[in-house]
Amino acid sequence: MQKIVPHLWFDKEAAEAAKFYTSLFKDSKIIDKTKIQGTPSGTAEMVTIELSGQEFMLLSAGPFFTFTPAVSFLIACSKKEEVDTLWEKLSQGGKALMPLDTYPFSEKYGWVEDRYGLSWQVMYIGDSKITQKITPTLMFTGDKCGKAEEAINIYTLVFRNAKVGDILRYGAGEEPDKEGTIKHAAFILEGQEFVAMDSAYEHNFTFNEAISFIVYCDTQEELDFYWGKLSAVPEAEQCGWLKDKFGFSWQIVPTVMKEMMQNKDAEKLARVTEAFLKMKKFDIAELKKAYEGLHYPQ
Repeated sequence: MQKIVPHLWFDKEAAEAAKFYTSLFKDSKIIDKTKIQGTPSGTAEMVTIELSGQEFMLLSAGPFFTFTPAVSFLIACSKKEEVDTLWEKLSQGGKALMPLDTYPFSEKYGWVEDRYGLSWQVMYIGDSKITQKITPTLMFTGDKCGKAEEAINIYTLVFRNAKVGDILRYGAGEEPDKEGTIKHAAFILEGQEFVAMDSAYEHNFTFNEAISFIVYCDTQEELDFYWGKLSAVPEAEQCGWLKDKFGFSWQIVPTVMKEMMQNKDAEKLARVTEAFLKMKKFDIAELKKAYEGLHYPQ
């Protein structure tokens, strides 16, 4: 099971976006759709999908957050024709952030914001082996610029099966970026690939709750561990969500809750929803009691 799952917050378009994204990649499918009643956003819809075998969670829960290029998804392509095809489809109704062109690091590359505002980097990698088709990429901007390396070091200490990969640093004369900060760095958490970078240019965006990472935990002890290691903004703690010291959002979620939330028994789903909406950090035992109807009138 995939340990860390990207979570994308939409206003109303999660189901539509899921259909669109699964049409773009081989080995992709919609796994589950669940509607949740009685949330602060009213009725919310969760859609679980796979893109090239990688799991993503999409949520329609109101117009509270907007995607920004602070988090993008890098698509590795072994053929230039695939780059062209993906660029054409992702560009429809969207806009180019870096035009499709030849760059020092790739013969064919472009950075695009799709019709929903989600950012993708589409890159031809030649004969290099593709070990992961889609790689989440974190850009540290504003007052977080220069902290990408610290974040990587913390994340790779917190998670298992983790390591720091190749690091490319800014050199002298690449102002406004400071020499020695991260131009591009690869790292692995739980066997999954990620990328981080600093950008000192004046951006009007940073991390927000529109994109978070779900961390699935099998035990309360494991859940408590990740919560304790990552949470740095007490006022952001709600319904399993937290923010780390860099302002990035995580959801620390019991693995068993995945089964609970996908159950089509409306009463069980309602009880679990009522229970978790009262929580900051999830309590697995209490969630199980709610699921089974304990403490609730029959």
